Amino acid sequence: MNALNRPLGVGIVGCGYWGVNYIRVFNELSGARTVAACDLRVERLQEIQQRFPNVLVTAELDELLSLDSVDAVAVCTEATNHYSAVMACLKAGRHVLVEKPLTTRLEDAEELTALADENGLILMVGHTFIYNPAVRKMKEYVAATPDQVYYLHARRTNLGPIRRDVNALWDLATHDIAIFNYLLESTPEWVSAVGAKVLHNCREDIGFISIGYPRNILGNIHVSWADPNKARELAVILSDKRIVFNDLNGLEQVRVFEKGVRAVSAEPVGFGEYRLQIRDGDIISPKIDVSEPLKNQCAHFRDCILNGERPLTSGREGMDVLRVLLAMDQSVANHGAKVEVIKNGNYAQDTAVGAVR
Repeated sequence: MNALNRPLGVGIVGCGYWGVNYIRVFNELSGARTVAACDLRVERLQEIQQRFPNVLVTAELDELLSLDSVDAVAVCTEATNHYSAVMACLKAGRHVLVEKPLTTRLEDAEELTALADENGLILMVGHTFIYNPAVRKMKEYVAATPDQVYYLHARRTNLGPIRRDVNALWDLATHDIAIFNYLLESTPEWVSAVGAKVLHNCREDIGFISIGYPRNILGNIHVSWADPNKARELAVILSDKRIVFNDLNGLEQVRVFEKGVRAVSAEPVGFGEYRLQIRDGDIISPKIDVSEPLKNQCAHFRDCILNGERPLTSGREGMDVLRVLLAMDQSVANHGAKVEVIKNGNYAQDTAVGAVR
């Protein structure tokens, strides 16, 4: 299926807000096209048919997978349906791009990843911010500096939109966990998180999450569906600079503050006290290439299929994020207690609160 003499045929499963974007992007992408779309809502399929008349619409996943023209599938359903939909696609021999999170259970994610590997299929998770040029620029700065990363801080707040399948922590913090892992090229060791149901919903709509990475690096994330101030910010604090990503600032998505403080190698001034060196420099707004992150992600998916390459956000990276989310669930259930992020094995599912089972 890798050596195609025609554009890569993609089927879309789940035609909500993101699903429609996937239909559009794959139709615009060179070397690919959307051939079919699946959704349970008849009225939604009618809208898709009117907007994309060349796309076959169906309410049955089996019908979509029976089409020889479908080489790969983008799964954009609710998170609790990811496992069954991805499993059906992999068993039908289709490559899969699934929206985040990969699944809501670790054993399900492991099973899907193993099945894709066994059958030589691409399984990729839609951590879209990894394909954002601004986040890539942050990675360049972090990778290029020999100085120490102190901590990372992210804030994602707005008035909703409120999800039915997961809480605000799973919905929003997933993005920042994936970005943290990408920037640091490592995975967390522990999580401490608290959440609250301030809207009297059945799921947490605000959350505060602390994450411990190797080398004593801390990550902090604040998420909310109940804050009227919309924010999409992420900052990396290093010993010699502060790098800030603001997704809502179209002109200066990344700003680099060349300011910092570090302990210097000198004789201590007193017991437990060291001399500090403060750096004060310029504020830089680096040039960011203009491109659509979702289109970059879909192009990477296409290229991985055609070239047989491992995706940047494969099932393995998806499981790395999922392990943090599950540890976060346990911490929330235990009022912020520190929970180790396990590398193998499964968390107790009866304590999970983030995803509706």
